[in-house]
Order: sequence, then C-alpha cells, then structure tokens
Amino acid sequence: MPFNSHWALKLTGLMAAVFVLQLFIPEITDFFILDAADVLFRPWALASSIFLHGSLEHILFNGFALALFGSILEGIIGSRKFLSYFFITGIFAGIVFILGIPIVQAAQGGTATAALGASGAIFGVLGVLTVLRPNMVIYLGFIPMPMWLAAIVWTAQDFFGIFIPDNVANFAHLGGLALGLIIGLYLTGGKISIGRKNPYEKIVREQDFERWERDWL
Repeated sequence: MPFNSHWALKLTGLMAAVFVLQLFIPEITDFFILDAADVLFRPWALASSIFLHGSLEHILFNGFALALFGSILEGIIGSRKFLSYFFITGIFAGIVFILGIPIVQAAQGGTATAALGASGAIFGVLGVLTVLRPNMVIYLGFIPMPMWLAAIVWTAQDFFGIFIPDNVANFAHLGGLALGLIIGLYLTGGKISIGRKNPYEKIVREQDFERWERDWL
C-alpha cells in the first residue's frame, strides 16, 4: 500500500492548528517547548517543539517555507523519506541548539535556553535540496540565486548571528542545514553538480518528477 502523500502540507496545517491552540491554551507552549534546563526529563520536547511557534510572523514564515520547499523535496524523494528527514534534522537541530548555548552565552554575554519552531527541520529540508537541486533558482529577498549559493548565504548569516543578540536559534539552523547537506550527499553518493546536471537529478526526474508535477501542479 503506498504511503500517503502531501505530508509537507499536512505538517504545515498541523503547525498552524497548534499555533491556534497556543493562543488559547498557553500551557501547551510551556509543556512542549524545548528547554535545555530540563530536556533530560522531557526528551519529547526535541520533537514537539518543532510544532510550536512564538508569533504570527513566525508561523507564517515557517509555514510558507515548509509548504513550498517541503513539497518540492517530498515530490523528489517520496513522503516516507521526507518525513524521516524532516524529523531527524529537526531533532538534531534541537540538540545542536542546546550544545551551542555555552558558545552563544560566551559570545553575547547571555542567551535564551529555550527554543521552539520548525526552522531547524526546514533548514534540514533546504540542505537536502541544496545537494539534489544545487542549480534551482530561488529568491532571497528580491535577489535570485541558485540553491548552492543561497546555502552559503544562510550559513554565513547564522554563523555571524551567533555573535549578535537576537531571538534567532542560529545553532539550530546551522545544525539542521549541515545534517541536511550530509543526507543529500548520502543520497547522491557524495556528489553535488554545481553548474551542470546532476546524475541523481536525471534519475529523479525520470522516475519521480513527472509524477510529482501531475500530483502537485
């Protein structure tokens, strides 16, 4: 029996529903948020915090990114792998966030020890896509650029963000993106074809991409 599709959209809808619940039941945030102080006693928070968001802007930005890039990746590698990689990179991003707290505290003189949001998992999705579709053009702001260059920009932004006080979980982004890149390289046998066709890309298009276009477009 084939696995159900459109999980990127389903996850986006679930995040939106959870955000509405957060507005009416604030205790949900307190119970499911990832907090370094008690993560050993609440390990489920590494996964549950992915579905929590702190503001309308936060959920809209993450929801748009997941629906768009998640749908593209899901169409390429299938729903089972997409779900697996989404949660694996999201959980790993949470772990990296916790491990990075002492570094951020040393750099900034203090930082939050709790995090929430799907950004780490979404950066994992972006990392996989960077390897599978390095030449796919996206827009950062109003500037078009290929995925491989966008990945460099994201990495630079989050690296330097470590030294700038804000509410962004930069280490979570870096962790998710890094693991996504590793997963992508695993899928392609360690190859990434910048500026030319990727052999894996050809295989994907022949076997999956036309079906994805029919299902989604």
